[in-house]
Amino acid sequence: MKILLVCAGGMSTSIVMKKLQKYSDEHGLGLEHIEARGLDDYQEVYQKFDVILLGPQVSHKKAEIQKTVGDKPVGVIAPADYALANAENIFKQVKQLLNK
Repeated sequence: MKILLVCAGGMSTSIVMKKLQKYSDEHGLGLEHIEARGLDDYQEVYQKFDVILLGPQVSHKKAEIQKTVGDKPVGVIAPADYALANAENIFKQVKQLLNK
């Protein structure tokens, strides 16, 4: 599984990214690659990912991003899960998106 995190600048999401990688490693979830990108450059790499998660601060861009990435699953991380970097809940969301 490969996850792309998109936020305003790609910086605030790095904490979430590290927590997700650690959680996956500890629980054997098979996270192969995770990357954080900003709105300005996610288009360069999105093809390499299975699912795209947006930080709450860019949730207003979801429809535009979905149009850009076609049939790839796109979701917005809940503000509380994002703020707390709640990896368990974020992986539940990823699973739901991939099962659609």
